[in-house]
Amino acid sequence: SIMGTIATIWQGNVMIGLTIFMAMTISITLAGFIATSVPMLLKKLKIDPAIASSVFITASTDIIGFFSFLGIATFFLQYLV
Repeated sequence: SIMGTIATIWQGNVMIGLTIFMAMTISITLAGFIATSVPMLLKKLKIDPAIASSVFITASTDIIGFFSFLGIATFFLQYLV
């Protein structure tokens, strides 16, 4: 990821770049999975996906992105300091 490389160069610490790279990769991968599965699930539940899916997708991807970054940063905290 470009942002991970920029963070590594900017801060001079490979672990910061690795943390950002891993968090972004997890977030993007799971966002793609959620963005495809939620509308299909809502359609099976006879709920209009055009109306309801954007709320679920936005909330879930924000939560996953936030907690993936914090979880990875907590894991690498001993190497970041």
